[in-house]
Amino acid sequence: MPEDGSVTIEDVGSSYVCLGLWGPRARKILEKVTTYDVSNSSFPYMTANRLTLGDVSVLASRVTYVGELGWEFYCPMEYGLRLWDTLWAAGEPEGMVAGGYKAIESMRLEKGYRYWSGEISPDYTPYEAGLGFAVKLDKGDFIGREALLKQKESGLKRKLCCLTLSDNRVIAIGKEPIRTESGTTVGWVSSGGYGYSVQKSILYAYLPVEYSKVDTHLEVEFFGEQVGAVVVQSPLWDPKGERIRS
Repeated sequence: MPEDGSVTIEDVGSSYVCLGLWGPRARKILEKVTTYDVSNSSFPYMTANRLTLGDVSVLASRVTYVGELGWEFYCPMEYGLRLWDTLWAAGEPEGMVAGGYKAIESMRLEKGYRYWSGEISPDYTPYEAGLGFAVKLDKGDFIGREALLKQKESGLKRKLCCLTLSDNRVIAIGKEPIRTESGTTVGWVSSGGYGYSVQKSILYAYLPVEYSKVDTHLEVEFFGEQVGAVVVQSPLWDPKGERIRS
């Protein structure tokens, strides 16, 4: 914030509830509870509008953390249950099910979406995390700009990579060491889980650039045992992003 007091910040996180509606039938379900035009042309990906669902006023944001068509809906906390009931009544006949954190975790790994404290932290730069598209070096000064300029000029020494395990029964939970086949430690797991759509055990890790090429074979240690892993192209699910923009 500027130090002249011209800008203030108020944390209103506890005042609002957020519900996500995602999946191939998300638009069909949404059309049941609103008169707003939610077609792709009227409500495209990465836009937001205020609309009414049933009798609840929401801020609807067409974003996804699971790699499927859908929206996030924000409303005052006291209307959260009413919003849930409205969406549930419309979605249940379409086969909608409630999904929790672990379901979201599985799908975001398949899609390669980053997670704060996992793939993203103060220890890594946006370029290393594969988020260079979000950096605008020509917009003026900002915290970290000089460091990013230097890194862009000198090149990356490490980068975030997606790997799959040779044994799908083994699931990474984070911090497992990653080694070359000769035993040299080159990194550790930032996060991992099973991808039910691609039927692969997935993990993400920051690796030296010389080990970041697709088809590079490595090993991950799980409780003293080495399990084979291979660097793969990310994302594993819908790499062209056609489903989220449908």
